Amino acid sequence: MSLERPVAQDPYEKLPTVGSFTLTSTDFAAGETLDDAQVFAGGNTSPQLSWSGFPAETKGFVVTCYDPDAPTPSGFWHWILVNLPADVTELPAGAGTTPRLDNGAFHVRNDYSTKSFGGAAPPAGDPAHRYYFVVHALDVDKLDVDDEASAAVVSFNLAFHTLARAIATPVYAAPE
Repeated sequence: MSLERPVAQDPYEKLPTVGSFTLTSTDFAAGETLDDAQVFAGGNTSPQLSWSGFPAETKGFVVTCYDPDAPTPSGFWHWILVNLPADVTELPAGAGTTPRLDNGAFHVRNDYSTKSFGGAAPPAGDPAHRYYFVVHALDVDKLDVDDEASAAVVSFNLAFHTLARAIATPVYAAPE
């Protein structure tokens, strides 16, 4: 069976326009291939992330990773970390391994059905997938969701509270 299909639209082009700021990682660069450490069958480790230049009125953050190129109508959510305090501007590699962080932030279930980071895992032979790592700067300190919320519910709530987004998009294709 062929998985040939059109390239998915940038998912953030569908949303209201907001400000932007800078997201960097010591583990990847935008447009470059993810390291095996961030691959599900490799290390399955969330990457190091740092962000700066967000609006002064930011009260909290949400971090997500989304693959719009998955062969599903809804893409694939790899990571949803909710309610990071505004004074957190960096996550170390591996921050996505526990359901709750010491600062009160928590993960909601990703599309692997785990409350953690789930690494890249495109089908063998598929073109490279894009992984949208996004830090959302919020106008509230906490979204009104709990750890049982779906990625869609978190995303819906983000639409009403996002001041700005920082986006970095590495890619990954499974070996043939």
